Amino acid sequence: MESFNPQDFSWRGLTLTPAAAEHIRTLANKQAGVLGVRLGIKQTGCAGFGYVLDTVTEPNDDDLMYESDGARLYVPLQAMPFIDGTEVDYVREGLNQIFKFHNPKAQHECGCGESFGV
Repeated sequence: MESFNPQDFSWRGLTLTPAAAEHIRTLANKQAGVLGVRLGIKQTGCAGFGYVLDTVTEPNDDDLMYESDGARLYVPLQAMPFIDGTEVDYVREGLNQIFKFHNPKAQHECGCGESFGV
């Protein structure tokens, strides 16, 4: 049986809303050496997987990079089967401002929206 290799696939990619792109640009401009943001996943939460965001000063060899309006979003190749096609937004909810993920692969999410299952 052959093993799964993410490099064998064509990906739709990820998109950034104008608000998400603006926030990523702001983060990069505030910190010297920051190129953008990496969106990954980890096993966590009640639904199975959670999103992980980190600033990027040096891309990893396996990162795919998506750019929108001068903002760079890096995604580890191994995360693509779980988040391909996701739209990343940045919204205000009450007094908080947070990234929101519209993931077509997510079959269910936990009540707090912090984790998802595929």
